[in-house]
Amino acid sequence: MENLGYEKIDPKIIDGNLIKLISDDWMLVTAGNEEKFNTMTANWGGVGYLWNRPVAFVFIRPERYTFEFVEKYENFTLTFFDEKYRKALNICGTKSGRDCNKVAEASLTPCFTDSGNPAFTEAGLVIECKKLYAGMLSEEFFLDRDIFDTVYGKKGNVHKLYIAEMTGVWKKTNL
Repeated sequence: MENLGYEKIDPKIIDGNLIKLISDDWMLVTAGNEEKFNTMTANWGGVGYLWNRPVAFVFIRPERYTFEFVEKYENFTLTFFDEKYRKALNICGTKSGRDCNKVAEASLTPCFTDSGNPAFTEAGLVIECKKLYAGMLSEEFFLDRDIFDTVYGKKGNVHKLYIAEMTGVWKKTNL
C-alpha cells in the first residue's frame, strides 16, 4: 500500500472520531480477491480492543451480495472516504454487484493490500481485517424489544455479526 501513497499506522493512532466515521461518513466493506470481489456501504459497526487485539466489527445481512464474499474469504477491508465520495458510497449502498459493476459506476479504483485484499485508492483510511468470530443475531437475545421491532419488524432478516482483528491500517499520506 505504501506504493499507492499510504503509510501503515498503528490502530491506536487512527485519527478522527470513529463513531462519526462509521455512522455519518460511512464505510465500504469489501471482500474477495483480484479476480472477483464485492463491496457494500455500511454504517453499522465499530472498533475496539477484544481478546488482546485491536478489532473491528460489522453487521451484514445474508441477502447482501457482499455477504457471500465475506463468508468465503478469511479477510475483508473497511475503507473510509472524504465527503466528496458520498455519491460513490450511495451507489455502493443502493446497487447490487450481482446486477452491475457498481465499482465502475461509482468511479472507484480498486487496489489490493500486500496480502491481496481489495481496497480503493480513493480511500483516506484502509483497515484490513481477519475474521475471528461470526454469528447471526437472534431475536430471542434482544433485551430491548423495540430495537428488534423497529429494525427488523416481521421480516426477521437479521444481520450476521463479524468480529475481526485489524491486521493492517493504512492512512493516505497525500490528502
